[in-house]
Amino acid sequence: MSSVKSNTTLPEFQNFIKQVYSLPNDRYFSATDMLTNIERFIMRGLKGIRKKDNEKTRDNLLIAISWFISLMNQLHINIEEVVWQRFPYVCSYCGKKPCACKIKKIKKRQNIYINKKLRPKTLNDFQNMFERIYPSENRTLEDSGIHLAEEMGELSESILLYRGSHNDKTFHEVSLESADLFSCFMGVFNSLNYDTSKELSKMFTKNCHACKKSPCQCNFNNIINFKF
Repeated sequence: MSSVKSNTTLPEFQNFIKQVYSLPNDRYFSATDMLTNIERFIMRGLKGIRKKDNEKTRDNLLIAISWFISLMNQLHINIEEVVWQRFPYVCSYCGKKPCACKIKKIKKRQNIYINKKLRPKTLNDFQNMFERIYPSENRTLEDSGIHLAEEMGELSESILLYRGSHNDKTFHEVSLESADLFSCFMGVFNSLNYDTSKELSKMFTKNCHACKKSPCQCNFNNIINFKF
């Protein structure tokens, strides 16, 4: 039986998604299909923000993260590694913690020193890192949601560009945008004051959250029609 622990690491969660969902995803879904599923659950999560339904937002974004990790698996991207390289406990643009972009009006991406000793160990540690870099008290939940939607669009653009060029440079952009989108997932959960790893452990107590099988045995219609 596969499950997500409340103290899960990012590699452990990525491996869980691989064990449970790689088979049906490889059979049924292209990278573009994956993007569509990430987008539809993010949009449903944003609808929860508009309706001030935090549980709806939480549940849909948990599914969106799962589709996102499935996409990372299909593209063979180590999400922990790309997130750490992009955000080594400082803002990826100004290189400060907390972010000083607005205060200092940074116009050019700064060179960033990576202190390996600060690298988070668990998913919760990564979420706490993003709270330190981008304090939730400095923005509204709505602002977090808008930023999430913005980065979703940028990831989509980068993948479409890569699919048209098939070169290492554009694939690198996909990795960077993936890290940015992950940071925004954490930003929304910080604004909601939810522990992402604990919420994932509640959803994925036994294999697939819907059929409870590993690998997932949900049929195509069940998958595309699933919603909270």
